Amino acid sequence: MTDSSEASSGQEASSQKRRPQQRKQVLLRLDPSVYEALARWAGDELRSANAQIEFLLRKALAETGRLPGEARPIPRRGRPPSQQ
Repeated sequence: MTDSSEASSGQEASSQKRRPQQRKQVLLRLDPSVYEALARWAGDELRSANAQIEFLLRKALAETGRLPGEARPIPRRGRPPSQQ
C-alpha cells in the first residue's frame, strides 16, 4: 500500500467514526396490561410508547448516575419550529 492510499484510508476511517450512530432496535416483551398503561401514559404526554420507554430509561439512568456522558439527547419529533 502506498502512502497516499494509507492517508485516504485513514481519512475514511476517521469520517466513519464521526458519523452519527444508528439507533439500536430492541425486541421488548411486556405484559399486555403494562403495555396498555404505558401507552396511555405516553398518550397523556404526547409521546409514542417507544419514546416513553426511552424517556423513562434515560430518567432512571440519570437518577442513578449511570447515563453515559456521550449519550445524545432524544431527537425531537414533529414539525420544526417556525422561522419568523
